[in-house]
Amino acid sequence: MKWFLKKGLTEAGCDEAGRGCLAGPVFAAAVILPEKFRHPLLNDSKQLTEEQRDKLRPIIERKAIAWAVAMVDHIEIDRINILKASFKAMHLAIDQLTVRPDLLLIDGHIFSPYFGIVHQCVVQGDATYASIAAASILAKTHRDAYMLQLHEQYPMYGWNENKGYGTAFHREHIVANGLSPYHRKTFGICKEVVDRLKG
Repeated sequence: MKWFLKKGLTEAGCDEAGRGCLAGPVFAAAVILPEKFRHPLLNDSKQLTEEQRDKLRPIIERKAIAWAVAMVDHIEIDRINILKASFKAMHLAIDQLTVRPDLLLIDGHIFSPYFGIVHQCVVQGDATYASIAAASILAKTHRDAYMLQLHEQYPMYGWNENKGYGTAFHREHIVANGLSPYHRKTFGICKEVVDRLKG
């Protein structure tokens, strides 16, 4: 794990969670870590257990120089597409930072430039740079908490377990129960259900 791309710059790591889901919003986080921040568990959120992510979230939020989380809902995702929605969520998170970074470290290979701040895309950045890993953990834990709230309204889809991803259980219950108001109508089996209803 690398701590900085360029020492001496204020760097914000940015990542999203929920891009491949069939339901719910996409979340993004932006995190500026202090130079001396270290934690043995810090890693790409996908490499951590839920318990480890939940343990790290308050530590990151307490120790970060600045952090922010934002979301773009399923309606906007269907309207503008998931890639643009992911970029929009990142921009919204960056907007909320109380400290303006000199450089944005973006997880992935492509990004929509944020006016006035240079960025560097890093493939598998969440496993490479500490600030991106921290952002991935915040985005994931905040989104998971949101999906647990939605699960209370629509328990039939198992969002407490799958968080809106297209597991076999989730897909089966979309077929059995139809779509909830929170499903993405342009995604996979959801689109098939919408097309069938139209046809």
